[in-house]
Amino acid sequence: MRTLSWVMIIAVCFVSGGATCARRDVPLPFPPAPAVLTETPSAAQVATAVNRTGRITQLSTNSATVDVLTMPNLPKLNATMSAQREKNFRLKASLPIILGAGMDLGSNDDVFWFEVPEGVSKTLYYANHQQYRQQLNRAILPVDPSWVMDALGLVQIDPALVVAGPVRRADGLLEIRSTMNLPNGMYQRVCLIHPRFGYVTHQFLYAPSGNLVASSEASNHKYYDEYQCALPHSVTLRLQPSVGPPLAMKIDVSSYAVNQLLTGDPQVFTMPTSASNAVDLTQLSASGGAAAMNSVSAGAGSSAATRAMPTTSPFNPNAPTAYTASGVGPMPFRGTVR
Repeated sequence: MRTLSWVMIIAVCFVSGGATCARRDVPLPFPPAPAVLTETPSAAQVATAVNRTGRITQLSTNSATVDVLTMPNLPKLNATMSAQREKNFRLKASLPIILGAGMDLGSNDDVFWFEVPEGVSKTLYYANHQQYRQQLNRAILPVDPSWVMDALGLVQIDPALVVAGPVRRADGLLEIRSTMNLPNGMYQRVCLIHPRFGYVTHQFLYAPSGNLVASSEASNHKYYDEYQCALPHSVTLRLQPSVGPPLAMKIDVSSYAVNQLLTGDPQVFTMPTSASNAVDLTQLSASGGAAAMNSVSAGAGSSAATRAMPTTSPFNPNAPTAYTASGVGPMPFRGTVR
């Protein structure tokens, strides 16, 4: 049970780390990006605008903070991060208040992992990407953690996979839906896009069953003139496991190093081998982790609902909505469409 509790705690911290009681100021908004979309863009034009982030292959920061929304008693965390397309990711962090030692999280083309201290030793939790995707319908986490890369602003839209949209919503955002063919079935992703600036503001990922399993909200975009695209410096991520409470966190980044890594370590994306214990996450099922998830949520001292996004959020599930049906897939568009 302790093992599964670690899984859920680290899941919400997958791109965070380094506890500190000091909280940074809310980042100031950046100047607006230049307009790139017309009043009625086609799917291809929207995809071209969004896919400008394809020019960015590396992101690195030493100036991020993370607020774990589903654990409100946890202080805001300091974070450092290195990311490289397509699946390379590494974070080394220290949580002295909670763990008393360091934490290592990462991913490469083959596996993802996190290493945490347990007593005087370390335990490495890991999984092969392909094997984990084969069992997403029964895995502890509803998505492969590499999905976080998309949420950080590196999402790409393939026009050939667009099944509906773009349509203009009542809130002015453009909505476009595309398919994602994974081993356990056909997923659908809904992206909301700024109608002038052409960057993604929200993402919703639906399982083959039609259930919403992950979502993200991106804001405070900074335009990088050299790469002619904008990146969000504030991202809220939510995961909805098949059992247990939702997991949510907010990431704020003060500054990025773009197309460079702030480390000279050639093994930055290599899984560590120093842990005395190793646990394969493909052997842990969602049903087995339900109790652990509830335990973590209860230990946070407050339910996720108390830290939910504002009710004005266009993807608030409790907000009144009127849907238009396109006849493609089990899930409708989110929000009133005009």
